[in-house]
Amino acid sequence: MKKFLIIILLVLSCFSLSLLDVHADVAGLVPCKDSPVFAKRLNNSVEKLEVRLSKYDPDTPPALALKTQIEKTKVRFTKYGNSGVLCGSDGLPHLITDGRWNHAGEFIFPGLLFIYITGWIGWVGRGYLQAISSTSKPTEKEIIIDVPLALKFSLSGFIWPLAALQAFTSGQLLASNEDITISPR
Repeated sequence: MKKFLIIILLVLSCFSLSLLDVHADVAGLVPCKDSPVFAKRLNNSVEKLEVRLSKYDPDTPPALALKTQIEKTKVRFTKYGNSGVLCGSDGLPHLITDGRWNHAGEFIFPGLLFIYITGWIGWVGRGYLQAISSTSKPTEKEIIIDVPLALKFSLSGFIWPLAALQAFTSGQLLASNEDITISPR
């Protein structure tokens, strides 16, 4: 009964906290295109590059490289300004990771891509280690990588979520309890 009351209290407290209306847009963050500090950062960056540019003759390779860098800086700041990213009082873009869908592109999609890539690396490494464990010198193949074998696993690793699900449902992903050593303590 005591556990049941604790669970109810936790659920009610989570529900009451979710009713609080929290706005990160109001917490001192403004769209970058409207931020004077963001515009000042753009101007300062361009001015520094123009000062460096004035030290070179026009049409020399360093001058052309600096002109290109100035254009890239302006384009970068324009993209940030038009993307809807919010800037703080420091004039730098801030990412909002509170779960609102209008800010999903700032964290959720890159986060999922990160999970996919790290899963790919882990799945390929797992497959490689399982494959070399049956060779005559597995420790040596861990140190000196068998590149053709590693490439074979790397190229097939893009379907790792499906392969992992299949391995889990077939019982090949997890080791059985008999294979797990237990400390005598």
